Amino acid sequence: MNAVSPDSRLAVLDHSRLKAKSTRNVDGRGNIKVSGVDIEFGHQGARTVAVKQANLEINSGEFVCLLGPSGCGKSTLLNAIAGFVNPTRGELTVDGKTVTEPGPDRGMVFQQHSLFPWKSVQDNVAFGPLMAGASRAEASSVARTFLSLVGLAAFADAYPANLSGGMQQRVGIARALANYPSVLLMDEPFGALDAQTRIMMQENLLEIWREFRNTVVFVTHDIDEAVFLSDRIVVMSASPGRIIADIKVSLPRPREQALLTSPEFMVLKRQCLELIREQTLNAFQQQNKAG
Repeated sequence: MNAVSPDSRLAVLDHSRLKAKSTRNVDGRGNIKVSGVDIEFGHQGARTVAVKQANLEINSGEFVCLLGPSGCGKSTLLNAIAGFVNPTRGELTVDGKTVTEPGPDRGMVFQQHSLFPWKSVQDNVAFGPLMAGASRAEASSVARTFLSLVGLAAFADAYPANLSGGMQQRVGIARALANYPSVLLMDEPFGALDAQTRIMMQENLLEIWREFRNTVVFVTHDIDEAVFLSDRIVVMSASPGRIIADIKVSLPRPREQALLTSPEFMVLKRQCLELIREQTLNAFQQQNKAG
């Protein structure tokens, strides 16, 4: 992935609205609190418990990864923060307000890009501001700003089908940021990318996060990715998903690819590996008993 050029970054920083919004989150927005949350699906007599007694606090501007084996409920918990799923029990708040539905304060980036195939790249990014009441001229200006930020200004008139997977996800990130959310939610957004593109996407995401200091909640099953990106790694158990560990990542920032082989990185990776291995074995045992 191409790095953001100095000229593009300067253009972004000169944009008046972006300058007003990009304040290192000094207003303290983006605080998330999950209190005793259970999430169940199905009907009476055939209920599936996806998340069980989740308690979690994420502070404004933190980068937190949800890590766990497949099917542990991490995406379900993310969807509850987004407002797509309502807890069966417990409470989930963002900045003290109970989450009951999606809102512009929470931007979402999915594993699949979910772009409108009939709209140009610029129109995809401008869609959110338009829906929020911006004029077409303002929405187009915001779209150009964020496309410059992710290094895709030259592709504004292209359509999603003409872009690579990494480029599509960069458009998805730009679209999620275009409403200036205090919380950015990301559900394995780089999972389908090749290894080298994935690393470059991670580095670019950290550049953007340093600029805006949104609160980021990032779902992944990749341990290296979780350690490389986050301030904290929240580990979830095999189904039903419980939070079993909250690991502080004190590695220095900014982070670069060389960090992946450092002794400090390997210590954290080993700690996560042991937890995930234990939970994966538990999941296999549960499946064997069920069979």
